[in-house]
Amino acid sequence: MAEVRELASGLKFPEGPVAMSDGSVVLVEIQGGRISRVAPDGSTDVVAETGGGPNGSAIGPDGKLYVANNGGAFTWHDIEGLTIPGATSDSWEGGRIERVDLDSGAVEVIYKECDGRGLRGPNDLVFDSDGGFWFTDHGTHGERQHDVGGVYYAKADGSEIREAIWGLQSPNGVGLSPDGGTVYVAETWTGRLWSWKVTGPGEVEPEAGLVEHGGHLVAGLPGLQLFDSLGVDADGNVCVATIITTGGGITSISPDGSNIELTEAGDPLTTNICWGGEGRRTAYITCSATGRLVSVEWPRPGLELAFNA
Repeated sequence: MAEVRELASGLKFPEGPVAMSDGSVVLVEIQGGRISRVAPDGSTDVVAETGGGPNGSAIGPDGKLYVANNGGAFTWHDIEGLTIPGATSDSWEGGRIERVDLDSGAVEVIYKECDGRGLRGPNDLVFDSDGGFWFTDHGTHGERQHDVGGVYYAKADGSEIREAIWGLQSPNGVGLSPDGGTVYVAETWTGRLWSWKVTGPGEVEPEAGLVEHGGHLVAGLPGLQLFDSLGVDADGNVCVATIITTGGGITSISPDGSNIELTEAGDPLTTNICWGGEGRRTAYITCSATGRLVSVEWPRPGLELAFNA
């Protein structure tokens, strides 16, 4: 098993890591309502205060950070020293997509609704080579209700947003295959990874069958193993943050679902992964319940993203 190295601690439910060219990692702190930067020496500085619940992030074609903000969709609980998110808070502000200037810290809201319906709990996002981005809406949940979620596609300039996929249960991680021809989505509470063939920017070809959203089931894990966000490596394996299971970690799943490997990270709420360093062989992993960013040398390089900074 590869050595897991702690880079930073004391973070307020970190997620959405982005490896930067200077060796730092920019990430969100969902509980803290802010964007932070972890330097190579482990020191942490606040880049921007977004408020709400910044959940996922990615560099766009303009070099700015795009953030899926759930609007503060969680209450927070300390359970045996672990930070655990709970049902949607009464102070929830509504979901949104934001653009953050990493130099000035300025925060701009670019989307709050689609087709007249407000966004609920935007969670994760990924840019394609056309400069648009796919993002999931995980929804909100209370004691006796839970939103049905979907996947959206939007242009970075704020000019267009569309609903691409609907009818998912707690969609979370989203990623693209190396050739951009497949979009992957992980559902949290079902612990399932789905895929769709991409036929154009923001357009998919549903599979025929009984599943409302038309996805192809890539993999589902046995037992109480749930899915969070994801990244794709250069070989096309989908690396899904896997939560609740003992140790927590990253499950690497081959595109056809035939090969499944778990790399433990030591946190029951291991939530996301990105790659950086020489040859993109260093995986940066957010360990949210314990408030840490860790790294591990990965057996394969991470996929080069469409845009970086």
